[in-house]
Amino acid sequence: MACIANGVMVNVSSKMPSCGRKRVPIDFTKMRDIDRARRTNIRSLAAAMKVPKTTIHRRIKEGKIRPHSNALKPYLSKQAKKARLHFCLSMLEPSDDENQPRKFKGMYNYVHIDEKWFYMTKEAERYYLLPEEEEPHRTCKSKRFIPKVMFLAAVARPRFDANQNEEFSGKIGIFPFIFKEPARRSSKNRPAGTLETKAILSVTKDIIRSCLINQVLPAIRSKWPRSSAHETIFIQQDNAKPHIQSVDLQFVEAATKDGFDIRLSNQPPSSPDMNVLDLGYFRAIQSLQHQEAPKTVDELVNAVEKSFEELSADNLNRVFVSLQACMVEVMKVHGGNNYKLPHIGKNQLIRSAMLPSQLECERGIMESALAHLQSLNQG
Repeated sequence: MACIANGVMVNVSSKMPSCGRKRVPIDFTKMRDIDRARRTNIRSLAAAMKVPKTTIHRRIKEGKIRPHSNALKPYLSKQAKKARLHFCLSMLEPSDDENQPRKFKGMYNYVHIDEKWFYMTKEAERYYLLPEEEEPHRTCKSKRFIPKVMFLAAVARPRFDANQNEEFSGKIGIFPFIFKEPARRSSKNRPAGTLETKAILSVTKDIIRSCLINQVLPAIRSKWPRSSAHETIFIQQDNAKPHIQSVDLQFVEAATKDGFDIRLSNQPPSSPDMNVLDLGYFRAIQSLQHQEAPKTVDELVNAVEKSFEELSADNLNRVFVSLQACMVEVMKVHGGNNYKLPHIGKNQLIRSAMLPSQLECERGIMESALAHLQSLNQG
């Protein structure tokens, strides 16, 4: 009462953190000596450390042990690392001031293309059911028989005015590799002769060329902002075998029509992190596509196309900013891919209208990358 009378705050909390059994002491320094192959799940880690599984659970919750998902990354040869460094340095704008950081190019004249398989359903699916609901029973002869369709997506960087109003969405299009074929036999669903949509399961160089000339190029010409139609437009692709060369005569002839100058360019080998589609945009499309639960090839195509259109230009613009941040990290590790995907709080920057269109690269990082390139050339 005296405390209250004197205006002193009184702690009336009934929680007693010091009560209960004493914690089991764990020497976490010994954990470093345990082979990582024995640290892939809680059961094997607990056995190796000779402690109960519940103890490991609690230490993870407390932050004393950190779970980490590790994905395999492409192996990079010395030449591949060199190509990645060249590519990242080529994306920096020239500057005469040697003391200031270098900005990345806006990348507004680049169209990123890539292919991806989209599946009718996932091999393992998670459902939320009522307590009395029957669990679904899904069957398939083999996971190789799950219906799938390959799509080629083409995106450019979106453009906004001074008030952040969208001027160009950047979404050139997403094109399925499919064909129509008449049904050979009648069934309960359709008579013989009805046109059915089938997926092209073997995508060749001729099919890629046809898609680029007949679908991608017309889409670029129809959607590209008129104010920059006179600029050279680069279509960036990876080094997959079915892709055509930049000097392909049929493509070059089609790419120079209507006053456009459209050229093919290749990203560095074994570098999916240099393409905005692989960097995150495909995952965003796939997460929306799986919400549709398609049953036929036509429904799958419609679901993917709908998901592509539903994704906002802000989402696509964020991935382009992430690409620039990745390029900074690539230069830091001298062309490698052993870096953490940087987080710069893009959503918060967008809300405050402060997301930069061009990130900066510190002079020291650029000079270190150039020095490493020079040593590779001399070696």
